[in-house]
Amino acid sequence: MNIFIDANYLSLNKYKEELCGDKVEVLRCEDSIIVVLADGLGSGVKANILATLTSKIIGTMLSMGAGIEEAVETIINTLPICKERQIAYSTFSILQVFETGECYLVEFDNPAVITLRNGKYFDLQKEHRVIDGKLIKECRFFVSPEDVIIMMSDGAIHAGVGQCLNLGWKWENVKDYIERVYTSNMSSKNVSKVLLSACNSLYANKPGDDTTIVTVKIRNSQRVSVMVGPPMNKEMDSYVINRFMNKEGKKVVCGGTTSQIVSKVIGKEIITNFDYIDPSVPPTAKIEGIDLTTEGVLTMSKALEYVKKYISLNNSLDDQIDLDKHDGASRLTKLLVEESTSIDFLVGRAINPAHQNPDFPVDFGMKLKLVNDMKEQLLNLGKKVNIEYF
Repeated sequence: MNIFIDANYLSLNKYKEELCGDKVEVLRCEDSIIVVLADGLGSGVKANILATLTSKIIGTMLSMGAGIEEAVETIINTLPICKERQIAYSTFSILQVFETGECYLVEFDNPAVITLRNGKYFDLQKEHRVIDGKLIKECRFFVSPEDVIIMMSDGAIHAGVGQCLNLGWKWENVKDYIERVYTSNMSSKNVSKVLLSACNSLYANKPGDDTTIVTVKIRNSQRVSVMVGPPMNKEMDSYVINRFMNKEGKKVVCGGTTSQIVSKVIGKEIITNFDYIDPSVPPTAKIEGIDLTTEGVLTMSKALEYVKKYISLNNSLDDQIDLDKHDGASRLTKLLVEESTSIDFLVGRAINPAHQNPDFPVDFGMKLKLVNDMKEQLLNLGKKVNIEYF
């Protein structure tokens, strides 16, 4: 099965706490992805330390081939004991998804995961067993493309307790809500954002507990090819562009000169859009057969800025970036971070004489740095990235 595992999470800190008592660890292994959500006892610094230790230990041990029994025993024997409650653990959920579609789920005292297929909840048959006196729920199952798995800390099911809801937002309420609002075009991050925003509203923007939503969405592979700059040798134009056009998936052309060459080779007119949707981003154009046509360095620079912001805000509900705007940089960013699973960059090494002294190729150096920086950011999101130079 050729699938891509898209995982994102967002957290709310307990009101007036600087540190979150929940911790998420996402580990991408050679043939699988491991996601650990740990909820430390209490809140603040102590809870953050407990959750961090738990998620790091479990994630590292499982990625190195240890069994769940060994990981749980290590957690129980490692974490300090709370003097007040005499408990020595943080709760946790573990999900491992293999590229074959096989999944392994483990839950210890966290709310049960919510699994969606075709937008509707489907139940998992879990087995119960005791490890070192702790009741563990586990399940092995297979997923299909577009399935969604949602993990949460107990702050989600306590949302609104003592405020607008007497008993909090129960698990069944969370399930019913996401079934109602979910649409197939929602990314994993958008699912987390929708649920966490609802929790924050129920808490009246003053969360009574650390709250984390982790969403894992199973997707079919989606390739995007991005051509940046014309080939160094003009005689290679037709070869490179035909190679570009024959690639699977969506296609993006960055650069005015590049767009003109693509238009000429494929025999399709460039239709320029003169609307400055965002004054800091040059307008886009249209070429039949190309999904997005943009200006070069300025648009790529802005898109790189957006991608970095998208990653840096990965676990915060505040100041989330809007990728549904229609300027070239926003559209390029959305294609790369939310719609693609693998990206091919075809980078031309020609120097644009309109931009700099031919003896000092700043233009190509800038393009090269932008593309390499973009590659590093996309790799952090688990994308597969390939760069070819011409």
